[in-house]
Amino acid sequence: LITNKSAIEIMGDDKLAFIARELLKTVRQSATIDWHVRESAKANMRRLVKRLLRKYGYPPDFEDDAVKLVLAQAQQTCRDV
Repeated sequence: LITNKSAIEIMGDDKLAFIARELLKTVRQSATIDWHVRESAKANMRRLVKRLLRKYGYPPDFEDDAVKLVLAQAQQTCRDV
């Protein structure tokens, strides 16, 4: 999230750190998902991530990239659990 310069300019580091903690909490709650079998689980996680980003005013110009990054990290987290 912090590599997005427009997000940093608009939101500041503190708010982005807060969003990152919220995203981490969401991912950990879903850490038992089998990402390879359940496409619906991926779609649900994508929806949850987008909702959190929009809730906290994340700039929409890089929302798709942020969602992809969070989902990739979530998949890695689930593999490590």
